Amino acid sequence: MLNEWLDIIAPAWICGSLLALLSAPLGCLVLWRRMSFFADALAHGTLFGVALAALWHLPFALGIGLVSVLVVISLIWLEDERLPSDALLAVVSVSMLCLGLLTLTHLTQMQANVLGYLFGNLLEVSWSDLPMLSIYVAIGLAFLIYIWRQQVILATHADLAQVAGINAILQRLFFMGVLAGFCALALQAVGSLLISGLLILPALTARLWAHSPRQMVVFAVILAQLAVTGGVWGSVLLDIQTGLAIVLGLAMVFFAAFMVSRVT
Repeated sequence: MLNEWLDIIAPAWICGSLLALLSAPLGCLVLWRRMSFFADALAHGTLFGVALAALWHLPFALGIGLVSVLVVISLIWLEDERLPSDALLAVVSVSMLCLGLLTLTHLTQMQANVLGYLFGNLLEVSWSDLPMLSIYVAIGLAFLIYIWRQQVILATHADLAQVAGINAILQRLFFMGVLAGFCALALQAVGSLLISGLLILPALTARLWAHSPRQMVVFAVILAQLAVTGGVWGSVLLDIQTGLAIVLGLAMVFFAAFMVSRVT
């Protein structure tokens, strides 16, 4: 009986732990660069990307990549000094979500999988999925390490970045690419609606305790790993969606940490 449980839970836990290694530092950069709304828009866009890929019989990664490019182009085209950027991001985000739901439920044969794409289904991950996921996470981490210094300088000292000759536009595109890749990987784990929670909540909680950028990343990684472990086991014991359990656990830790920080 225990072996049967481990065959289901162990791959899910390993998958979530691998994603947490990438989500925590990426979430810190999202906060430092003030791109939380953009991450949310991109996360919702993954649903539309999956729907288009299913409709056109393309690989899911290609569909998500096309929609990520569409999101960036849409934001550039909509840029207007009369319109707040956060409002534009909200419009793009909800539009992507609606288009994804419409396409999935009416134009494809994937209606039964809608809840999984919205909230994730980490327990469906099998041992055979882990090798490729490990490779993708390793590539994402390697690229993130490669651009880390430039990203931190751009986030904290924009003037210094200009003096140092850092190409802000190129680095922004690099960051968006890593973010889009993570959204594609995390879709099965936590779903389109909860990806931004997995990204932002560990970093946001870590920010309450950390005294340096390095501390913030370390704390975020630890929190994300604990949330994945608790979420996987909690979802089995409580019979709820794994993605919901992970993100709800992170939210509870954040509010608890916030209240403690206000008291002390």
